[in-house]
Amino acid sequence: MEVLGRFWVRVTATVPELPLPVLLATAAAAAALVLSPALWRTTRHAVTIAHEGAHGVVALAAGRRLSGIRLHSDTSGLTVSAGKPTGVGMVLTCAAGYTGPALLGLGAAALLAAGHAVGLLWTLLVLLALLLVQIRNWYGLWSVLVTGTVVFAATWWLPPEGQAVFAAVATWFLLLAAPRTVLELQTARSRRRAPDSDADQLARLTPFPALFWVGVFLVVDVGALTLGAGWLLP
Repeated sequence: MEVLGRFWVRVTATVPELPLPVLLATAAAAAALVLSPALWRTTRHAVTIAHEGAHGVVALAAGRRLSGIRLHSDTSGLTVSAGKPTGVGMVLTCAAGYTGPALLGLGAAALLAAGHAVGLLWTLLVLLALLLVQIRNWYGLWSVLVTGTVVFAATWWLPPEGQAVFAAVATWFLLLAAPRTVLELQTARSRRRAPDSDADQLARLTPFPALFWVGVFLVVDVGALTLGAGWLLP
C-alpha cells in the first residue's frame, strides 16, 4: 500500500507551468514532426494508433463488440466491431476515427494546462496498454509497444520539467496532426484512392454526402486545435 501511495503521489503531482518560449518551442517541434515529409512517414503511425483506438472506444461505448484492431506499415489501420450495421452507434463509431486524435489532444491540453503533465503521460500509457490487448497483427503489436516504450521512458527517466516538455510536444502533435490527416483523406478521395474511407461509409449510413463528413472532421479538428492552443498559451 505504501508503494501504491508513493506511486499515486508521483502520478498526481503537478509541475510548474512551462514558460511561453518553451511552449512555443514544443509547438514548433511538433509542427516539424507533422509538416516534414520524412518525419511524417514515421510519426503518422502515432496518429493511426489514436485513430483506431478512438474507433474501438466508441464502438464499445455504443454497445458494439470489438473484434480487434490492426495497424499496418503503410500507416493505415482497421478496427472491426460486431453489432447492428446501421444506426447511431455505427455512425458514431465511424465518425470517431478522424476526430479522436484531436479530442485526445484537447483532453491532453486540459491536463497539461492544469499542471498534470506526469498524469497525462501515465494516462497515455494506460490507454496504450488497453489498446494492446485488442491488437490482432504483429506490426500493430510492434507499433504500440514501441510507442508505449517511448512514453514509458519519458515518465520513468525524465525529470518533471522534462516530462512536461515531452507531454507538451505530444499534445501539440495530436492537435496539429489531426487536421492534416483529414486533408490527406480528402486528397485520397479526390484521386479515388479511398472508396471505403470513414467519410464514404458515413455517407452510406446517413443522408449526408462524404464531403459533408470530411468538413465535419475538419471543423472538429481545427476547433480542438484552436481551443487547445488557447488553453496552453497564456
